[in-house]
Amino acid sequence: MNTASIIKRPVISERSLLLAQNENKYTFIVARQASKFQIKDAVEAVYAVKVEAVNTTTGHKVHKTTGKKRMTTIVAPQKKAIVTVAKGQKISVFDFGESQSE
Repeated sequence: MNTASIIKRPVISERSLLLAQNENKYTFIVARQASKFQIKDAVEAVYAVKVEAVNTTTGHKVHKTTGKKRMTTIVAPQKKAIVTVAKGQKISVFDFGESQSE
């Protein structure tokens, strides 16, 4: 599994932005087959930061009702990784208006 296919996308939500700002923890959606070691190597390679810890969680499948006929579809579970970065380092994807002090 190569580095580009491990990290799918960052999670940009109110909670993840607070974690990034206060605790240096960044949240990503990752490939389900990826191990913590692979996730650590991928984040270090892509974002050029020092990763201290990786915590992962896998959600459950979700039933969604969509369309005119109200068909039920099943959305596959996703794996989330919360990556703790060394003090003083930041990932620029998660910087949204931190320096606004008026």
